[in-house]
Amino acid sequence: MEAQKIAVDAIVALTDCDRDAVAAFIRRLYLAGVRDPKRLTFKGLQAVGRS
Repeated sequence: MEAQKIAVDAIVALTDCDRDAVAAFIRRLYLAGVRDPKRLTFKGLQAVGRS
């Protein structure tokens, strides 16, 4: 759970996007098995960059 919080905080700080949307995306990745905060942040930033 701490990995999710770290990733959400990092993405929101870097992109200033909606915290709830980022949290939902990170939660899906976490439930899919991604547990590393760096990996969650990287994948989250990629997704935000594509949007």
